[in-house]
Amino acid sequence: MTRKVTKAIFPVAGMGTRFLPATKAVPKEILTLVDRPLIQYAIDEARAAGITEFIFVTSRGKSALEDYFDVAPELETSLADRGKEELLATLKSTNMESGAIAYIRQHRALGLGHAVWCARRLVGDEPFAVILPDDVIDAETPCLRQMVDAYEETGGNMVAAMEVPDEATSAYGILDAEPNGRCVSVRGMVEKPKAGTAPSNLAVIGRYILDPAVMRHLDSIKSGSGGEIQLTDAIAREIGGGNVHGYCFEGTRFDCGSKGGFLRATVAFGLARPELREELASFLRETVANGNA
Repeated sequence: MTRKVTKAIFPVAGMGTRFLPATKAVPKEILTLVDRPLIQYAIDEARAAGITEFIFVTSRGKSALEDYFDVAPELETSLADRGKEELLATLKSTNMESGAIAYIRQHRALGLGHAVWCARRLVGDEPFAVILPDDVIDAETPCLRQMVDAYEETGGNMVAAMEVPDEATSAYGILDAEPNGRCVSVRGMVEKPKAGTAPSNLAVIGRYILDPAVMRHLDSIKSGSGGEIQLTDAIAREIGGGNVHGYCFEGTRFDCGSKGGFLRATVAFGLARPELREELASFLRETVANGNA
Protein backbone atom coordinates (compact mmCIF):
# COMPACT_ATOMS: atom_id res chain seq x y z
CA MET A 1 0.00 0.00 0.00
CA THR A 2 1.43 3.37 -1.01
CA ARG A 3 1.81 6.09 1.59
CA LYS A 4 -0.30 9.20 1.21
CA VAL A 5 1.42 12.29 -0.16
CA THR A 6 0.70 15.25 2.14
CA LYS A 7 3.87 17.38 1.83
CA ALA A 8 4.95 19.52 -1.10
CA ILE A 9 8.13 21.48 -1.75
CA PHE A 10 7.96 24.74 -3.71
CA PRO A 11 11.44 25.82 -4.94
CA VAL A 12 11.09 29.63 -5.17
CA ALA A 13 14.63 30.86 -4.51
CA GLY A 14 15.37 32.01 -8.07
CA MET A 15 16.07 35.67 -8.78
CA GLY A 16 13.72 35.90 -11.77
CA THR A 17 16.23 37.81 -13.89
CA ARG A 18 14.23 37.23 -17.08
CA PHE A 19 11.57 39.54 -15.68
CA LEU A 20 13.77 42.43 -14.60
CA PRO A 21 13.18 45.22 -13.74
CA ALA A 22 9.84 44.03 -12.25
CA THR A 23 11.55 41.37 -10.14
CA LYS A 24 13.91 43.92 -8.63
CA ALA A 25 11.19 44.59 -6.06
CA VAL A 26 8.62 41.81 -6.56
CA PRO A 27 9.36 38.05 -6.44
CA LYS A 28 8.60 36.42 -9.78
CA GLU A 29 6.14 34.07 -8.07
CA ILE A 30 3.97 37.07 -7.13
CA LEU A 31 3.59 38.19 -10.76
CA THR A 32 -0.05 37.75 -11.74
CA LEU A 33 -1.93 35.91 -14.44
CA VAL A 34 -5.02 38.15 -14.65
CA ASP A 35 -5.49 38.69 -10.87
CA ARG A 36 -3.87 35.65 -9.26
CA PRO A 37 -0.13 35.29 -8.59
CA LEU A 38 1.73 32.34 -10.07
CA ILE A 39 2.25 30.94 -6.58
CA GLN A 40 -1.51 30.89 -5.94
CA TYR A 41 -2.08 28.62 -8.94
CA ALA A 42 0.57 26.26 -7.53
CA ILE A 43 -0.92 26.29 -4.03
CA ASP A 44 -4.45 25.68 -5.31
CA GLU A 45 -3.22 22.73 -7.37
CA ALA A 46 -1.46 21.28 -4.35
CA ARG A 47 -4.54 21.65 -2.16
CA ALA A 48 -6.68 19.90 -4.78
CA ALA A 49 -4.24 16.97 -4.64
CA GLY A 50 -4.58 16.59 -0.85
CA ILE A 51 -1.43 18.44 0.18
CA THR A 52 -1.66 19.82 3.72
CA GLU A 53 1.97 20.79 4.46
CA PHE A 54 3.64 23.39 2.22
CA ILE A 55 7.42 23.89 2.23
CA PHE A 56 8.87 26.94 0.49
CA VAL A 57 12.58 27.00 -0.37
CA THR A 58 13.34 30.71 -0.59
CA SER A 59 16.24 33.17 -0.67
CA ARG A 60 16.91 36.79 0.24
CA GLY A 61 14.36 39.25 -1.09
CA LYS A 62 11.40 36.85 -0.96
CA SER A 63 9.62 38.28 2.10
CA ALA A 64 6.67 39.33 -0.08
CA LEU A 65 5.86 35.63 -0.49
CA GLU A 66 5.51 35.23 3.25
CA ASP A 67 3.36 38.37 3.48
CA TYR A 68 1.10 37.16 0.67
CA PHE A 69 0.01 34.08 2.62
CA ASP A 70 -0.39 35.94 5.91
CA VAL A 71 -3.63 37.34 7.32
CA ALA A 72 -4.35 41.00 6.43
CA PRO A 73 -6.67 42.13 9.29
CA GLU A 74 -6.98 45.78 8.22
CA LEU A 75 -7.86 44.88 4.64
CA GLU A 76 -10.33 42.21 5.74
CA THR A 77 -12.04 44.66 8.12
CA SER A 78 -12.24 47.29 5.39
CA LEU A 79 -13.83 44.88 2.92
CA ALA A 80 -16.29 43.60 5.55
CA ASP A 81 -17.32 47.15 6.53
CA ARG A 82 -18.00 48.00 2.89
CA GLY A 83 -20.02 44.84 2.28
CA LYS A 84 -17.50 43.42 -0.23
CA GLU A 85 -18.26 39.83 0.74
CA GLU A 86 -17.11 38.23 -2.52
CA LEU A 87 -13.77 40.02 -2.43
CA LEU A 88 -13.42 39.17 1.26
CA ALA A 89 -13.92 35.47 0.51
CA THR A 90 -11.31 35.65 -2.26
CA LEU A 91 -8.86 37.34 0.08
CA LYS A 92 -9.37 34.79 2.86
CA SER A 93 -8.78 31.93 0.41
CA THR A 94 -5.14 33.08 0.13
CA ASN A 95 -4.52 32.74 3.89
CA MET A 96 -2.60 29.72 5.15
CA GLU A 97 -3.29 28.15 8.53
CA SER A 98 -0.64 28.55 11.21
CA GLY A 99 1.80 25.67 10.96
CA ALA A 100 0.73 24.62 7.46
CA ILE A 101 3.51 26.51 5.71
CA ALA A 102 7.26 26.54 6.37
CA TYR A 103 10.11 28.52 4.83
CA ILE A 104 13.65 27.23 4.28
CA ARG A 105 16.51 29.35 2.90
CA GLN A 106 18.67 28.19 0.00
CA HIS A 107 21.82 30.21 0.63
CA ARG A 108 23.55 29.32 -2.64
CA ALA A 109 22.04 28.89 -6.10
CA LEU A 110 23.20 25.32 -6.75
CA GLY A 111 20.25 24.06 -8.78
CA LEU A 112 16.88 22.41 -8.36
CA GLY A 113 18.30 19.28 -6.75
CA HIS A 114 20.01 21.36 -4.07
CA ALA A 115 16.84 23.40 -3.47
CA VAL A 116 14.84 20.21 -2.87
CA TRP A 117 17.61 18.83 -0.63
CA CYS A 118 17.39 21.94 1.56
CA ALA A 119 13.94 20.73 2.71
CA ARG A 120 15.13 17.24 3.68
CA ARG A 121 14.59 17.61 7.43
CA LEU A 122 10.99 18.77 6.98
CA VAL A 123 10.22 15.93 4.57
CA GLY A 124 11.70 13.24 6.79
CA ASP A 125 10.95 9.67 5.71
CA GLU A 126 7.77 10.42 3.77
CA PRO A 127 6.97 10.63 0.06
CA PHE A 128 6.63 14.22 -1.10
CA ALA A 129 5.63 16.32 -4.08
CA VAL A 130 7.65 19.04 -5.79
CA ILE A 131 5.86 21.83 -7.66
CA LEU A 132 7.62 24.41 -9.82
CA PRO A 133 5.37 27.51 -9.93
CA ASP A 134 6.86 28.58 -13.29
CA ASP A 135 4.98 25.69 -14.89
CA VAL A 136 1.30 26.62 -14.84
CA ILE A 137 -0.90 23.78 -16.05
CA ASP A 138 -4.47 24.44 -17.10
CA ALA A 139 -6.41 21.21 -16.66
CA GLU A 140 -9.94 20.15 -15.79
CA THR A 141 -8.47 17.83 -13.16
CA PRO A 142 -5.38 19.54 -11.68
CA CYS A 143 -2.13 17.94 -12.83
CA LEU A 144 -0.88 16.93 -9.38
CA ARG A 145 -4.27 15.40 -8.60
CA GLN A 146 -3.96 13.28 -11.74
CA MET A 147 -0.50 12.19 -10.64
CA VAL A 148 -1.53 11.38 -7.06
CA ASP A 149 -4.34 9.17 -8.38
CA ALA A 150 -1.89 7.33 -10.65
CA TYR A 151 0.73 7.14 -7.89
CA GLU A 152 -1.69 5.24 -5.68
CA GLU A 153 -1.39 2.41 -8.22
CA THR A 154 2.37 2.60 -8.94
CA GLY A 155 4.10 3.91 -5.82
CA GLY A 156 7.79 4.73 -6.22
CA ASN A 157 8.62 7.97 -8.03
CA MET A 158 6.63 9.83 -10.62
CA VAL A 159 7.42 12.80 -12.86
CA ALA A 160 5.05 14.80 -15.02
CA ALA A 161 5.87 14.45 -18.71
CA MET A 162 4.82 15.93 -22.03
CA GLU A 163 5.94 15.54 -25.62
CA VAL A 164 8.03 18.41 -26.98
CA PRO A 165 9.43 19.06 -30.49
CA ASP A 166 12.73 17.30 -31.19
CA GLU A 167 14.52 20.64 -31.53
CA ALA A 168 13.42 21.61 -27.99
CA THR A 169 14.69 18.52 -26.14
CA SER A 170 18.00 20.16 -25.21
CA ALA A 171 16.13 22.54 -22.91
CA TYR A 172 14.58 19.80 -20.72
CA GLY A 173 15.22 16.72 -18.71
CA ILE A 174 14.25 13.93 -21.12
CA LEU A 175 12.89 10.46 -20.33
CA ASP A 176 14.12 7.28 -21.91
CA ALA A 177 10.65 5.83 -22.30
CA GLU A 178 8.13 5.03 -24.99
CA PRO A 179 4.80 6.89 -24.98
CA ASN A 180 2.25 4.22 -24.07
CA GLY A 181 -0.85 5.63 -22.43
CA ARG A 182 -0.78 8.14 -19.59
CA CYS A 183 1.66 6.30 -17.31
CA VAL A 184 4.99 5.04 -18.71
CA SER A 185 7.84 3.09 -17.13
CA VAL A 186 11.12 5.02 -17.28
CA ARG A 187 14.35 3.31 -18.37
CA GLY A 188 16.57 6.36 -17.99
CA MET A 189 16.70 10.15 -17.69
CA VAL A 190 19.01 12.66 -19.35
CA GLU A 191 19.27 16.31 -18.28
CA LYS A 192 19.35 18.71 -21.27
CA PRO A 193 20.81 16.30 -23.85
CA LYS A 194 22.80 17.67 -26.75
CA ALA A 195 20.92 18.13 -30.02
CA GLY A 196 20.26 14.80 -31.73
CA THR A 197 21.09 12.66 -28.69
CA ALA A 198 17.78 12.68 -26.78
CA PRO A 199 16.40 9.18 -26.08
CA SER A 200 12.83 10.40 -26.71
CA ASN A 201 10.84 13.62 -26.89
CA LEU A 202 9.15 13.07 -23.52
CA ALA A 203 10.19 16.05 -21.38
CA VAL A 204 10.02 16.28 -17.60
CA ILE A 205 7.72 19.11 -16.49
CA GLY A 206 7.69 20.78 -13.07
CA ARG A 207 5.62 18.29 -11.09
CA TYR A 208 7.12 15.38 -9.14
CA ILE A 209 6.09 12.80 -6.56
CA LEU A 210 9.24 11.40 -4.98
CA ASP A 211 10.30 8.70 -2.57
CA PRO A 212 12.40 9.92 0.40
CA ALA A 213 15.29 7.84 -0.99
CA VAL A 214 15.78 10.66 -3.51
CA MET A 215 16.87 12.90 -0.63
CA ARG A 216 19.52 10.37 0.34
CA HIS A 217 20.80 10.33 -3.24
CA LEU A 218 20.99 14.13 -3.20
CA ASP A 219 23.22 13.86 -0.11
CA SER A 220 25.99 12.29 -2.17
CA ILE A 221 25.40 13.60 -5.68
CA LYS A 222 27.90 15.96 -7.28
CA SER A 223 27.18 18.84 -9.63
CA GLY A 224 26.01 17.82 -13.08
CA SER A 225 24.74 19.70 -16.11
CA GLY A 226 25.41 23.43 -15.86
CA GLY A 227 27.48 23.00 -12.70
CA GLU A 228 24.31 22.50 -10.66
CA ILE A 229 22.98 19.61 -8.57
CA GLN A 230 20.33 18.12 -10.82
CA LEU A 231 17.18 16.57 -9.38
CA THR A 232 16.90 14.30 -12.41
CA ASP A 233 20.30 12.75 -11.56
CA ALA A 234 19.00 11.74 -8.13
CA ILE A 235 15.74 10.38 -9.54
CA ALA A 236 17.71 8.40 -12.15
CA ARG A 237 19.35 6.44 -9.33
CA GLU A 238 15.90 5.09 -8.46
CA ILE A 239 15.34 3.63 -11.92
CA GLY A 240 15.11 -0.13 -11.92
CA GLY A 241 12.35 -2.53 -11.07
CA GLY A 242 9.70 -0.14 -12.35
CA ASN A 243 10.42 2.37 -9.58
CA VAL A 244 10.19 5.52 -11.74
CA HIS A 245 7.23 6.46 -13.90
CA GLY A 246 6.45 9.32 -16.21
CA TYR A 247 2.89 10.59 -16.18
CA CYS A 248 1.68 12.19 -19.41
CA PHE A 249 -0.82 14.57 -17.87
CA GLU A 250 -3.98 15.86 -19.49
CA GLY A 251 -3.95 19.64 -19.79
CA THR A 252 -2.10 22.61 -21.27
CA ARG A 253 1.23 23.67 -19.81
CA PHE A 254 2.44 27.27 -19.91
CA ASP A 255 6.10 28.08 -19.28
CA CYS A 256 5.67 31.19 -17.17
CA GLY A 257 9.40 31.35 -16.56
CA SER A 258 9.69 32.96 -20.00
CA LYS A 259 8.10 36.23 -21.12
CA GLY A 260 6.49 34.61 -24.14
CA GLY A 261 4.98 31.80 -22.10
CA PHE A 262 3.78 34.25 -19.47
CA LEU A 263 2.02 36.36 -22.11
CA ARG A 264 0.39 33.29 -23.70
CA ALA A 265 -0.85 32.18 -20.28
CA THR A 266 -2.22 35.66 -19.56
CA VAL A 267 -4.23 35.63 -22.78
CA ALA A 268 -5.47 32.06 -22.24
CA PHE A 269 -6.55 32.64 -18.64
CA GLY A 270 -8.08 36.00 -19.56
CA LEU A 271 -10.18 34.42 -22.30
CA ALA A 272 -11.30 31.74 -19.84
CA ARG A 273 -12.85 34.36 -17.55
CA PRO A 274 -16.49 35.04 -18.55
CA GLU A 275 -16.37 38.67 -17.37
CA LEU A 276 -13.27 39.37 -19.50
CA ARG A 277 -13.70 37.10 -22.52
CA GLU A 278 -15.73 39.37 -24.81
CA GLU A 279 -13.61 42.48 -24.21
CA LEU A 280 -10.30 40.66 -24.59
CA ALA A 281 -11.39 38.65 -27.64
CA SER A 282 -12.62 41.82 -29.32
CA PHE A 283 -9.30 43.53 -28.67
CA LEU A 284 -7.35 40.58 -30.07
CA ARG A 285 -9.49 40.46 -33.22
CA GLU A 286 -9.04 44.19 -33.77
CA THR A 287 -5.30 43.93 -33.19
CA VAL A 288 -4.97 41.14 -35.79
CA ALA A 289 -7.24 42.93 -38.27
CA ASN A 290 -5.16 46.12 -38.00
CA GLY A 291 -1.99 44.21 -38.77
CA ASN A 292 -0.48 44.68 -35.32
CA ALA A 293 -0.08 40.98 -34.70
